Amino acid sequence: MTTDQIILFALFGAVFALLLWGRFRYDIVAFSALMIGVVLGVVPSKDAFSGFGHPATLVVALVLIVSAGLVRSGAVFLITRTLVDSSRNLGGHIALMGGIGGVLSAFMNNVAALALLMPVDIQTARKAGRAPGFSLMPLSFASILGGMVTLIGTPPNIIIASIREETLGEPFRMFDFAPVGGVTAIAGLIFVALVGWRLIPQKTGESQSGDPMDDYAEYIAELTVPDGSKLIGQRIRELHAVADKNDVAILGLIRDGKRRYGTAMNSALRAGDAMVLEATPDALDEFRTALSLGFADEKREGRLRADGDGVAVIEVVVTDQSRINGKNAQSIGLAWRQRSVLMGISRQGRKIKSQVRKEIVQTGDILLLLVPSDNAADVTEWLGCLPLADRGLQVTDDKKVWLAIALFGGAVLLASFGLLYLPVALGLVVVAYVLTKIVPLSELYTHIEWPVVVLLGSMIPLGAALETSGGTELIADALVGLTKGMAPWMILTVLMVATMSLSDVLNNTATTIVAAPVGIQMAQSMGVSPDPFLMAVAVAASSAFLTPIGHKNNMLILGPGGYSFGDYWRMGLPLEILVVAVSIPAILVFWPL
Repeated sequence: MTTDQIILFALFGAVFALLLWGRFRYDIVAFSALMIGVVLGVVPSKDAFSGFGHPATLVVALVLIVSAGLVRSGAVFLITRTLVDSSRNLGGHIALMGGIGGVLSAFMNNVAALALLMPVDIQTARKAGRAPGFSLMPLSFASILGGMVTLIGTPPNIIIASIREETLGEPFRMFDFAPVGGVTAIAGLIFVALVGWRLIPQKTGESQSGDPMDDYAEYIAELTVPDGSKLIGQRIRELHAVADKNDVAILGLIRDGKRRYGTAMNSALRAGDAMVLEATPDALDEFRTALSLGFADEKREGRLRADGDGVAVIEVVVTDQSRINGKNAQSIGLAWRQRSVLMGISRQGRKIKSQVRKEIVQTGDILLLLVPSDNAADVTEWLGCLPLADRGLQVTDDKKVWLAIALFGGAVLLASFGLLYLPVALGLVVVAYVLTKIVPLSELYTHIEWPVVVLLGSMIPLGAALETSGGTELIADALVGLTKGMAPWMILTVLMVATMSLSDVLNNTATTIVAAPVGIQMAQSMGVSPDPFLMAVAVAASSAFLTPIGHKNNMLILGPGGYSFGDYWRMGLPLEILVVAVSIPAILVFWPL
């Protein structure tokens, strides 16, 4: 081995060891390794930051922004609100949620897809009276499997396509992964829905690591029936089924400024009526989106949306010194002074008898406020209230749902047919989302997971240096020597198992950057097409099912599901074996040597 190869192998070994140790965050580890590589001369200074402008890095960042736009527009609610039912048996629920998660993960980042569906799954489990641990792991695995189907579903596919472009002159296209990834994903989803969830250790109760503010999450709020609403003429009692499905309690009706009880449930709704509700912020937003309702102060809310760069929902606690203490939102001019709307009040053990915006606020009340996106801190300070920890509350702008879907769908089609370069197509979607305020400009960069960007930007130059120095050729030669005389399917199996083993204990991005060039070198040494080897690496790098640290989705469910480190392999090991058994024949059929 040359000196450069020794240094690079030592750097990669140190990176892997530190990632396994987990003491330092992965982006810091990767960036430090890059800087050391530059100082030691194994990475050229001119190429040190080339990874940050790499198409793979850009696509990962853009996909996260597009995913946020699909959430804010209500595109995800459009799918889930009509399909999820807490009365469905566990196997049916897992099959349905897994299918939704798999489809979403094919067209958006699989981490973002799980982040969207996890609250829905937890809420459904609570309604059904079962521990969320029974369904969260299957949902996580399903979202990982779904990401294998398209180019943008998971970072390893994006990296594989970029490496193929650099090596062979042409990248994989959007749906080139679909034949192998689709067959593997379908087989995996069937296993997860029918058998896999039964292998999860029995949980005696729900996870105790949920949101400590859950006991204070229910708000008394009002939503109005807008002009031209399809609800006009319907009776409130006819809406109970939708309300129950969204975990919302309808308490009464406000008409002409007066609150009505009892007979209100039989009243036919009119334009301008306000329903009095009790719900969490997320449930309230989903119920509002499902029925196209307006906020209690609809005129001011409309001006608020028109004035600024979108709106946000915040929660604040009223103290003795708060400006609003002992007063109501109307009397202090919350709407016209701060362009904000009081959506709801959470007051434990006490009734709210008047309209929300006219209710006298008391010490200890938690207020749910609709504020300008760029002015939340100023509103909180003006009120003299204490902000609650951010719980990721969002306002769905359902009026733009079809626009968001059309923009994203158009970009995917253009990229799929090779009419537009994928990073450019996604970049245009992001620009359109900002211009149409689907994603507020003030939130544009908050949706990017910067540690992942730094990891990619740092590892790509190191991977390129390893290949340039001949390091990947050494690894490939070692694997070729190990598999000498074996059948092609056995060689692909060895490559997949080696890649899977790395992916289970390391970040799948880092694993792909190392394994993909090795696969190409193995193919070239055998004189065959590298495509089946790249496909094997793509599937294997995404198949991290044995540990919570192998994939971010597995880490996301660790606390809410109440899992221990050793729970994952029980379902994950047979699933990984199934993935190898299904994908190897599929690769040899669709991507022959």
